[in-house]
Amino acid sequence: MAATIEIPLWPHAYGQPAGNGQIRTTAEDFRVYETLAFEPSGTGEHAFLYVEKTDENTEYTARQLAKHAGVRQRDIGYAGLKDRHAVTRQWFSIWLPGKPDPDWQALNSSSLQVLKTTRHTKKLKRGALASNRFDITIRQWQGDKDNTLKRLETIQAKGIANYFGSQRFGNNGQNINKALEFFAGAKTKREQRSLYLSAARSFLFNEILAERIRQNTWDQAIPGDILMFDNSNSCFAIEQPDQDIKLRIDELAIHPSAVLWGTGQWAARLDALQSQQNIINQYPELRDGLINAAVEKDNRPLRVRVEQFEWRFVADDTLTLEFNLPPGSYATSVLREIIEPGN
Repeated sequence: MAATIEIPLWPHAYGQPAGNGQIRTTAEDFRVYETLAFEPSGTGEHAFLYVEKTDENTEYTARQLAKHAGVRQRDIGYAGLKDRHAVTRQWFSIWLPGKPDPDWQALNSSSLQVLKTTRHTKKLKRGALASNRFDITIRQWQGDKDNTLKRLETIQAKGIANYFGSQRFGNNGQNINKALEFFAGAKTKREQRSLYLSAARSFLFNEILAERIRQNTWDQAIPGDILMFDNSNSCFAIEQPDQDIKLRIDELAIHPSAVLWGTGQWAARLDALQSQQNIINQYPELRDGLINAAVEKDNRPLRVRVEQFEWRFVADDTLTLEFNLPPGSYATSVLREIIEPGN
């Protein structure tokens, strides 16, 4: 039987929050709005739908669209998975070569509304977003308001630790343990395979980030780091951080990064390489399983800027937050620096 991994409480970047509260009291308390990285052309074989869904997950909605259009589910595209317990507005594409659009408005219900339709020449691919906008209400808030306001200002100025959110790991961390079972030879449905592989890589990344937080270097360069440009996948290696590098990091123009584990050569060197290797080698089942699955190495920034960040106490026990994050970053990673979950 495969070993099991319990998802730990990874350290906060700025220490324990000074308050607690409830999120998702209703779906309307957690709103997400996608912004595409491009403008659909208006013509082409792919119908593009901008939909608002309430308490529905992305994959379920994709299945409903496929059924309604009479196409295979693999003909449906979307840029990212969205929270189920929320009101989310996101884009889907449906491949309809030589076919007219069905009556999309017939899909409208209490949980799904088609807001906009257009056409484009290509399928919507994962990650093809400029940003996600979040509008979140924290209810039953209690705590130290002055320190909470200082924390919010710190996040605005310095960004957050770019943890993968808890939803990546499933209920009670089941996705990471399903990954261990898969690596140990358990039969796994094809559509679940990528989910479990992503959970394994995300867990290793979070462990590396947690160690950098403990060392107080998550927002600083160390020898051998790979630095990534803000809002970009472009990166470069350094031997030793100099004053110019330190200044650019302080300005949030570049960020330290860590490996998303897989096959291929290490990019990091020196201290950064050793630090990451030490973590990866603590989990040989994940390390070897991802290699055997031929997942390729990549890098992810340890820190992310929280853009257009606004907050307001609309009542003594109600705090509202609005902010933008780049694709792949999690609102829950912002929230964990502001509140402890309420009971």
